[in-house]
Amino acid sequence: MQSLSNTVFERLFALRAHHTTARRELLAGLTTFVTMAYVVFVTPNMLAGTGMDHGAIFVATCLGSAIACFLMGFYANWPVGLAPGIGLTAFFAYTVVGEMGYSWQVALGAVFIAGVLFVLMSLSRVREWIMNSIPMCLRYSMGAGVGLFLGLIGLKSAGIVVPSEATLLTLGSFRDPEPLLGGLCFLLIGVLSFWRVFGAILISILVVTAIGFGIGLVHYEGLVSSPPSLAPTWMAMDIRGALDLSMISVVLAFLFINIFDTAGTLMGVAHRADLIQPDGRIEKLPQALKADSTSSVLGAFLGCPPVTSFVESAAGVAAGGRTGLTAVTVGVLFVLCVFFAPLAAMIPAYATAGALIYVAMLMMGGIARVDWEELTDAIPALVTMIMMPLTFSIANGIALGFLTYTALKLFTGQYRQISLSLYILSAIFLARFAFL
Repeated sequence: MQSLSNTVFERLFALRAHHTTARRELLAGLTTFVTMAYVVFVTPNMLAGTGMDHGAIFVATCLGSAIACFLMGFYANWPVGLAPGIGLTAFFAYTVVGEMGYSWQVALGAVFIAGVLFVLMSLSRVREWIMNSIPMCLRYSMGAGVGLFLGLIGLKSAGIVVPSEATLLTLGSFRDPEPLLGGLCFLLIGVLSFWRVFGAILISILVVTAIGFGIGLVHYEGLVSSPPSLAPTWMAMDIRGALDLSMISVVLAFLFINIFDTAGTLMGVAHRADLIQPDGRIEKLPQALKADSTSSVLGAFLGCPPVTSFVESAAGVAAGGRTGLTAVTVGVLFVLCVFFAPLAAMIPAYATAGALIYVAMLMMGGIARVDWEELTDAIPALVTMIMMPLTFSIANGIALGFLTYTALKLFTGQYRQISLSLYILSAIFLARFAFL
């Protein structure tokens, strides 16, 4: 039986050609899953305020992630796990629905449209043209800005930062248990990550939830049950509503963040998994890009925010994952997760807030690559990064950053550094602020 399974795995994933074994791939898949499993708790909690059914979005997260992992594994044969992106989920919940006032159905429609555009771009050279024409300083600052935005959401969810009439924001009261537990979760993740503890984020979320249970803040509702119904979110996207002109910046924000997150993750995994050919070509990169982009479209049907490749996949690669069997293993484990809905419902917001704050800190690392000596690069980067949390909108941060870059380069005689696509995007963003 074992010989038969090895033969099947060899035929599907070419294990020997990638110098790996089925056992190593399965363990790598388990490693990747444990490092990213927090998403099945964080995503439903983040979307709870949009009006979406908690049980349905939990199932949609599990199944959307599983389908995406199967696509990546069987089609691209890459060891990459996928799930709804945390930054994109925050944008969906807190900006598009919360701050801009659109329904979650319209937001899902925007996710679908952005996903379709992403697929079309992956099938052509348009994606490469756009990526190559957007300055590096704006790419780095977009990731860092999403990190700051995510961090603010985490601090707010835990009650560590609260509204203030005098100063807009102020420190919450640490006499309350929620801010203390949220901060504890963040610190625990940092300590466990420093010591390279397997599944640091998931362990910390569960430990803080257990503490909440011990002091009466969390009530036991069981661990295993039949999966909740997917009906409340299945095919619920409002595509017509998302075609409104005012949604252009929203669709573009979903699209650009997904493009650059995916590019960074896949490039990093390709290097660590030895997928770079001697001539510099990356093995099956077009298939990996198509699998990633298609996942967002399929996820929208289920009710997911944009599904994207997770940087946590690097943990599985470090454990020896080299082929799509790693991704398929992650997908199978996500399918099994649908039976743990009661556990997901028990996880409190302050526990997942600690994870959000930690992920936010990691996302800000890219800002170190900006050339701070070149003011016409540094200023747009700072505008992009700072205006995302201050306007509580990723879309506004991107738009203002692009406009600042174009204006500074134009009026300092460096207009040759402005690409055609940047002129077009700046015109679109300027029209949005002027007329929408």
